[in-house]
Parts: sequence; structure tokens; C-alpha cells
Amino acid sequence: MGKDKLRRFAEIETFANVYQLDEGKVLKGNWAKNHFKNNNPIVLELACGKGEYAVNLAKLFPEKNFIGVDYKGNRIWRGAKTAIDEHIGNVAFLRIQIENMLDYFSDGEIDEIWITFPDPQPQDSREKKRLTFPAFLNRYKIVLKAGGCVNLKTDNDQLYAYTVEKTTELGLTVHKNTSHLYTSGLTDAVLSIKTYYEKKYLLHAKNINYIQFSFE
Repeated sequence: MGKDKLRRFAEIETFANVYQLDEGKVLKGNWAKNHFKNNNPIVLELACGKGEYAVNLAKLFPEKNFIGVDYKGNRIWRGAKTAIDEHIGNVAFLRIQIENMLDYFSDGEIDEIWITFPDPQPQDSREKKRLTFPAFLNRYKIVLKAGGCVNLKTDNDQLYAYTVEKTTELGLTVHKNTSHLYTSGLTDAVLSIKTYYEKKYLLHAKNINYIQFSFE
């Protein structure tokens, strides 16, 4: 492991806005009260990477709480460090495997979920690893409040098509849906947030897919 990664792993151990593995379990059902010290709604960014969406959403909506979830601590470090440096107190980070999220969040604790440019897991043998595989969707349904939405933003056309297929098969309610986000007329301050990787895709004229759905 490189020196930078080692340094970042050591630093996030000291960050008050980062919880790693079992540390986060004690907050299950009480994230708003015990970490954020309020009763505001909670929004998750899953597979958050460097946390660009979580941090920028926190800036846009100071009346909400945001939690970026990822397993790669050296990436989480970037978002957590930015939040500390810029005094953004309504965003935190959780380093876990997303499949274990039910150990960290209670039924109906979350108001909204964002999945931003996740690994598309394109091989058929890895379908169960896709973050819109039905087993993951079942987890989201449990932690979301009634009417809470899931948002997927991805450059990967295959993952997008797969997600559209699953929402249809499962009878989910689709609120917004486009394979060309930036020519769709749907863009607003939230959807205009761009991650590092999204900016790279757009430089090569790659279309961006977006779908928002709920379980009711």
C-alpha cells in the first residue's frame, strides 16, 4: 500500500465525521440524534467514492443530514477532509460493505438514497454485486421511509438498462427516467452536481443516465 493511502487511513481514524466498520453500529436508529445532534432527514450516498455528491448536497441543503457510504477509506478521506476543512457539519461518512447496511440503519431511518456512478459489475457472474440487484433493493426498501426515493446516476448504459428492467419487473414507481440527462430538461441544482469521474465522461461526450424510483 502506498504512503499516501497509509497516511489517509491513519488520518480518518482521527476524523470525527467518519465511522469505520463496527463503530457505526452503535448509531443504528439514532444517526440524526447522536451524530448530527438534530432531528433532520437523512440522505445516503452509496458507493460514494470521494463523497462529492454527499458534500455538495450538504452544502445545498443545510436542513438535511447526509451520509456517504463506501468501503474504500482512502477515497472517503477526501470527502471527509473537505467537510472538516469547510466546516460542513451535516455530512458524515461510513466505511462499510454496502450489503451490510441493515446492521447500521434502522427500518425507515433514511429519507432518500443516491447511487452515483457505482461499479456497474458488467459480468453476468457478478449480477448480485450490482447495487440495483433485487437483494440490494430489498435493503433500501427496509431503511427508507414510506415514499422515500432511490436515485441512480450512471454513465454505464448496461447498468441503467438493467435497473429499468428491475423496476419494471418489481412494479416499482418510477418518477424520473432518462438516458440523456443533460438534454432531458430534468437537470436542476442537484442533478447538476458532477463527480470527478462524471466530468471525465462528459469530456468524451458520454451520455449520463438517471432514474429515480420508489417502492410505493
